[in-house]
Amino acid sequence: MIKVAPSILSADYVNLQKDIEKVDKAGAQYLHIDVMDGTFVPSISYGPGFVKAIRPITKMVLDVHLMVEQPEHILPMFIDAGADIIGVQVEATQHIHRALQIIKNGGVKAEVVINPGTPVAMIEPVLHMVDQVLVMTVNPGFGGQKFLPETVDKIAQLNAIKEEKGYNFDIEVDGGVNDKTVVDCYKAGATVAVAGSYVFNAENPAERIKALEDATK
Repeated sequence: MIKVAPSILSADYVNLQKDIEKVDKAGAQYLHIDVMDGTFVPSISYGPGFVKAIRPITKMVLDVHLMVEQPEHILPMFIDAGADIIGVQVEATQHIHRALQIIKNGGVKAEVVINPGTPVAMIEPVLHMVDQVLVMTVNPGFGGQKFLPETVDKIAQLNAIKEEKGYNFDIEVDGGVNDKTVVDCYKAGATVAVAGSYVFNAENPAERIKALEDATK
């Protein structure tokens, strides 16, 4: 059964605490926090202050995805804010190994992220040091996009490397996830699914979380 990570990108910011408590009570294990700088992706979102504010109100794993250029410069702020996992885009830094090392040295789980157009080979040299790999199943920067089925092959490639090398990283997917698209991802080896609009735009988010879990039993 897949672990569900509701993304606050689709939450109601005016009632953010209420929305977070809603998915927490619904049994979500992770809370996905998308940080966007307006450069790596067109959109701009929240900074470390959001993570710091959220940390006291939930025991869910705070899964922070940095869609920012040169993330190594701001990593210490997110470590101090209370993130449990920090993901950095391989396309956003010339120093992916250093960035992951900073995260690990800060006592936080490290994640490497790849876009739909980026081959798995780009991150293979650092797979030994990560706790999670995030495969973007849409182009990053906006919620509510349609799932790209060709990304399932990358999940399978990562899973094959994981088994061959004896690695134990989680494989997370993000973008266009619903109770249908999650099935192929799970079969290919995904262990965590980010769901934004599918969960938070529903009248009953708990039902949507359960639907994702039931689809991958």
